[in-house]
Amino acid sequence: MNYIKEQNGQLWLTEDERENLKISYRIKEIVYSERSPFQHVMILDSYDFGRMLVLDGVVQTTSIDGHIYNEMITHVPLSLHPSPKKVLIIGGGDCGAAREVAKYEEVEEIHLVEIDELVVQACKEHLPEVSGNLSDPRVQYVYKDGVQFVKDRVNTYDVIIIDSSDPIGPAQVLFEYDFYKSVYEALKEDGMMVCQSQSPIFHMNVLKQTYINIRHLFPHVHVYTATVPTYPGGLWSFTLGAKQAVSFERLTTFAKQTKYVNADVLNQCFCLPQFMKEHLQS
Repeated sequence: MNYIKEQNGQLWLTEDERENLKISYRIKEIVYSERSPFQHVMILDSYDFGRMLVLDGVVQTTSIDGHIYNEMITHVPLSLHPSPKKVLIIGGGDCGAAREVAKYEEVEEIHLVEIDELVVQACKEHLPEVSGNLSDPRVQYVYKDGVQFVKDRVNTYDVIIIDSSDPIGPAQVLFEYDFYKSVYEALKEDGMMVCQSQSPIFHMNVLKQTYINIRHLFPHVHVYTATVPTYPGGLWSFTLGAKQAVSFERLTTFAKQTKYVNADVLNQCFCLPQFMKEHLQS
């Protein structure tokens, strides 16, 4: 399918958000375009957002703000966990999350489970602003279905990061209770997990169901937010589940080299707007 259209001599990518909203990006050039066994993979160079990863016509991450999402989905759990040594990333084919995890010297193993090898190859070669040309020897790439992979692991990981795309198509199972149950069982007794839980503005039903599913499994559940301009609505949510009580004092000593995250951001990100509190408590 051709996702790029020419209008008055200019190239445009138009992304459909549900059926009521279209977001259009003016494109400089198509850097990479291939179809894998799973999806259509493109790297585009846009005018305002720089290079971007596009899967089946939907923007996943961009050069200008991809670091916000990747830093928030990784540094929050890794800063809160007392001793993260073994980390699993499910999804995350752009390598941005793994790049952030690799900043922790105490982490000994990083397993990146991505179903589509073509995504990793394309991002490493054509999207270095996000992937950082990741070559850390602690990162093991596993090109398998993350749902099946995590079922075979019990009491294995300290932190599990679910870096999924939107809950449609193949990624839908990454938002279901049975999957979170497998994640819970794959964590050690002091383990914690985090997932992206969509826009509180446009996808409150997804956020609330994710929160409910994780709350049924984990005794300690916390939702936090960040502003990611690329994503519809800007405001984006993450849901963290922990087997043991979380010590937020750990966040005050954050000292990694980052572009977005610092101790102040980490501490305030758990302060939710009133409408989110009311929805999650109802």
